[in-house]
Amino acid sequence: MASPNLPNTDEDALPLLTESGPRSSRTQFGWKPVFVGPDGLRAGWRLLIFVVLFGVQLVLISFGGRFLPFPRPPSDLPKSSVSPAILGGGDAMLVLALCIATGIMARVEHRKFGEYGLPLRLAFKKEFWFGSLLGFGAISGTLLTMFLLHGFRIAGLAIHGRTVLSSLVAWLVTFLLVGVFEEFGFRGYIQYTLSSGIGFWPAALVISGLFGLVHFLADSNESVVGSVAVVMFGLLLSLFLRRTGNLWCSVGFHMAYDWGQTFFYGVPDSGVVPYHNLLNSTRSGPLWLTGGAVGPEASVLTPIALTVGALVFSRFYRENRYEIA
Repeated sequence: MASPNLPNTDEDALPLLTESGPRSSRTQFGWKPVFVGPDGLRAGWRLLIFVVLFGVQLVLISFGGRFLPFPRPPSDLPKSSVSPAILGGGDAMLVLALCIATGIMARVEHRKFGEYGLPLRLAFKKEFWFGSLLGFGAISGTLLTMFLLHGFRIAGLAIHGRTVLSSLVAWLVTFLLVGVFEEFGFRGYIQYTLSSGIGFWPAALVISGLFGLVHFLADSNESVVGSVAVVMFGLLLSLFLRRTGNLWCSVGFHMAYDWGQTFFYGVPDSGVVPYHNLLNSTRSGPLWLTGGAVGPEASVLTPIALTVGALVFSRFYRENRYEIA
């Protein structure tokens, strides 16, 4: 006769054998959703891995920079200025670090590198040149309006001879690297991954807002208008990404705007004084008009120019082409 306290069938034994099972399941249920969502590892953790990968490379670059023959500042370099070799060389290394970090994450996530906004097959195609035209048009329109309001004047050429061609090319290459780094850095993997978690425009607003805040806190000369313009720059470039499906229009705009501002017209760029610029120019008048030491970026004319740029762009690109897997 079986003991009344012991199960004598498999069905009777089942509750005892599985008693610890539910506890383990509850533990997994409590922690797994923190790391894993319906589409795999959650966006926040993927972003953290990406930032760590990029950050490690920055530390290595900083340490290795002591032993690398970096270009020295030219003897005639003004205070609060930078040369193409210094700016371009630094951003070239940052672009390489970004590409390595993005490439690793692409392998981990089983995606193509180009899905993060910078497909090489579309480099320097129609969107790039359209963005370049818009960028140079935006800074030219801003300064033309400033001129009509008696706040900007061109005094003549600042450089001559072969220096014109060498500086033109040097600044063009430099600002191409600046454009690739800043656009791919803010609106590449980070935009793609954050969009997968909270949506495209919330992600664009967060990224642009943080960039504007950092800009305001880091630059003692920055004004509220300038910081608002920085946020608007970010949102406009995000619109380019949303409508074209890639970053090349944004890169072209960024490159041409900075090149026109620093090299062609010779005005400060976020407080950085131009060096080997083509034109000698002067600005005078109230800060709301000229932007003061910060440059046209802090002028009330810049948000207007960016709004016009967005309207012109939207006439040619009406559909959303940016896809998030």
